[in-house]
Amino acid sequence: MGPLRLWTPVVLAPMAGVTDVPFRRLCRIMGESGLPDHLRPTGVASWAAESGQAATASSPGTPGEAPNEPRHVAIPRVDAPAGLYVTEMVTSRALVEENERTLEMVRPDPAERVRSLQLYGVDPAVMARAATMLIERDLTDHIDLNFGCPVPKVTRKGGGAALPWKRDLFADLVGAVVRASDEAGERAGREVPVTVKIRIGIDSTHETATDAALTAQKLGAAALTLHARTQNQHYAGQAHWNEIARLKDLLDIPVFGNGDVFEAADAMAMLEETGCDGISVGRGAQGRPWIFRDIVAAYHGGTIPAGPSLAEVVSVIERHGAWCVVEQGDEGRALREMRKHIGWYLRGFAVGGPQRHALSMVSTLQELRERLADLDLDQPFPPAARGPRGRAGGEKTPHLPDGWLDQPYLTQRERERLHLAEIGY
Repeated sequence: MGPLRLWTPVVLAPMAGVTDVPFRRLCRIMGESGLPDHLRPTGVASWAAESGQAATASSPGTPGEAPNEPRHVAIPRVDAPAGLYVTEMVTSRALVEENERTLEMVRPDPAERVRSLQLYGVDPAVMARAATMLIERDLTDHIDLNFGCPVPKVTRKGGGAALPWKRDLFADLVGAVVRASDEAGERAGREVPVTVKIRIGIDSTHETATDAALTAQKLGAAALTLHARTQNQHYAGQAHWNEIARLKDLLDIPVFGNGDVFEAADAMAMLEETGCDGISVGRGAQGRPWIFRDIVAAYHGGTIPAGPSLAEVVSVIERHGAWCVVEQGDEGRALREMRKHIGWYLRGFAVGGPQRHALSMVSTLQELRERLADLDLDQPFPPAARGPRGRAGGEKTPHLPDGWLDQPYLTQRERERLHLAEIGY
C-alpha cells in the first residue's frame, strides 16, 4: 500500500472515543501474538512479554513503572507485521489551529510499528495544510480520509458519508491531500500514502461508491476501504459484501472490506467471497482486541485460539486501565473512559447486575482491581460473547443540507456554508 508492507492485510478501523493509544496498542500486540514464529520479526514479543506480564494473569503493577510499559522494537516504519491500527478520526481544522485535545489525539505511541491516522474535513486547503503538518512533524506514516461517517451532526452539514455525492468537492479534497502529502513527503525524504474510506452511497437510489472509487484511484489514492452499507443503513441490517467484490473488480489499487466482521471466520469469509485485498475491523473489536490475534493466526494458516477465560479477560482489562492512566495522566478521566470498555469486555460472561453497575462506576485503578477480583474468574469464554457488537439500531433517514441531492455538484450557497460541517465536531 504505497511503501507500506502489510504482512497481514488487516486494519483496526478508526472509532471515535475508542481507538486511542492504549486500545490501539492492545489490538496490535494481540495481533502480533497471532503471527507464526517464522514470520515474527526479531524482537516482536508475545502479548504477555510485551505488556510486561507473566504468561499467566497477574497484577499489572503500578502505572508508569517501566517494566509494565511496552518496549519499542526497532523495525522499519514501512513494515506492519500484524496490520494497521488507526487513530480516532481527527478534524483537519482543529489540527491546523493546534487545538490541544486534537494534538493529544495525534501524538504517536512510541511503540507503534506504522503510524496510521484518519483525517476529516471539508475544506481542501485546510485538509492539505493538515496533511503537510502531520508529515513535517513526523506524526504519521499513513493518512486515511474519512468519507464514511453516517452521524447526523456530520452529514446534515454535508460532511462524512454525504460528501461524495458532491463529485467536485470529493475530487478537490482527495486531490489536495494527495498533492500535499507527495510534496511534504518529498521534502521529508519519505512517502506517506493517502487512502480513502467511503460507503456505498447515501441510500439505495443515491449510490456514490463507483464514482468516488474511480476518482480516488485517478487522483493517487493508495488504497480504498468500503463500508458496505449506505448512509441511511447506518449500522443496521447486513453489509452488502457484493459491493466490495464489485469495487475490487473495478479498481487496480487495493480494496479493503468493512462491515460485519465479528470473528476471524468472518474475515476469512469476506476475503474468500469478495476477493478483497484486506479487512477493516471496527465494532467487532470492541471489548475484543484478541480478534486481531485470531484473524492474523487464521490468515497465516494457523489454528484460531480459543476465546479467553474471564481470568484472562480481567488481566487485559487491568492492563488496559493502567495504560489509560499513563496516557491520560489523570486517573479519574482515564477510568471514566474505561467504563464503556469494561462493559464490552464482560459481555456474555455471568456477571451480576450489581457487579456490572459497580464496575461502571469505578474511578480508580485500585477500585477497578477490587471489583474485578470479586468476579467468578473460572468462567470459560461463553458463546454469548460471540457475534455482532455495537449498537446496530435501525435504518435512519439521511440527514442532509437542504437541497443537497438536487445535483451532484456544489452550488455557490452550499460552498459558502460548508465550513459549518467542521463547527462543533
